[in-house]
Amino acid sequence: MLYTTLPHTSLEVSKICLGTMTLGRQNTEAEGHEQMDYALDQGINFFDTAELYPIPAHPDRYADTEKIIGSWFKKNGKRDKIILASKIAGKAEFAKFIRTSGFKKDSLIEAVNGSLQRLQTDYLDLYQLHWPERSTNYFGKRGYKHDISDFWQDNIHQVLETLRDLIKEGKIRHVGLSNETPWGTMRFLEESKVHENLPRMITIQNPYSLLNRQFEVGLSEISIREKIGLLAYSPLGFGVLSGKYLGGKKPANARITLFPAYRRYSNENALKATQRYKDLARDHELSLTQMALAFVTSRPFLTSTIIGATSMDQLKENIGSIDVQLNEEVLNGIESIHNEIPDPSP
Repeated sequence: MLYTTLPHTSLEVSKICLGTMTLGRQNTEAEGHEQMDYALDQGINFFDTAELYPIPAHPDRYADTEKIIGSWFKKNGKRDKIILASKIAGKAEFAKFIRTSGFKKDSLIEAVNGSLQRLQTDYLDLYQLHWPERSTNYFGKRGYKHDISDFWQDNIHQVLETLRDLIKEGKIRHVGLSNETPWGTMRFLEESKVHENLPRMITIQNPYSLLNRQFEVGLSEISIREKIGLLAYSPLGFGVLSGKYLGGKKPANARITLFPAYRRYSNENALKATQRYKDLARDHELSLTQMALAFVTSRPFLTSTIIGATSMDQLKENIGSIDVQLNEEVLNGIESIHNEIPDPSP
């Protein structure tokens, strides 16, 4: 395993992070425990979760993922071996069953306390805002279109004050963003620069893959210059970059087969690009999955690649990508395909 440090901290984390959003929906508690055991044995010490998980979100399964992780900690007593990250759900229609008050003080306190209880721990190493409260370009939208009905008022100072107080209480150690834009990222960073008593965002968890490299436009420069590390999620585009959906295939129990609404990475151009990437990987005796993951992990703005799997075979292949080094010919091939079919899945 390869390791790095969370920016602005001394916390050493694996460059592959175990994502957990399938635990409690596509994976049972026992399967989740098996995944965590194997990941830890392979040197992964960084787990990411959220109160919203498992996905798709549903009131009947609210926060079941955190509960499964908590039962794993209780069983083996290995909380001190893991750098643990979780998130507060933002203000969105599909999360209204959780709460509706966004990142107000009482909401943040309620969310953190709930996560701590379910995870059976006294602290979180990293606590993230799952997506912006304001109306902005969410999944599937390339550009920003201002919504005049959005009555969001800038509360970033107040959000950081509450997070500061939670840090002082020892409930969280560090804070990060998720699904954030360049404007929002800089707004948070500037607020903590102007007010030195406020905590600094150290990571940003956004989608990044061969099918979606929009992080490179604006956010990559911010990431490098401001040292706010990318935690890349969906590095395989909901499994599309495994190649298993090519040719119109619908594998049993696969994510998009079970939840067809999650077709963000399955449009015609995305599948065309995926076939091209698969051919490139084959020509260099690589698996498409490992080439796709190795590409993400190699980026200079990357802190950790968040992988997810529903089977142990998938998990083993994903983790094994850490040993894959892409040569210049492969990287040039990737750029050639990207230039012809850039970011087919926003």
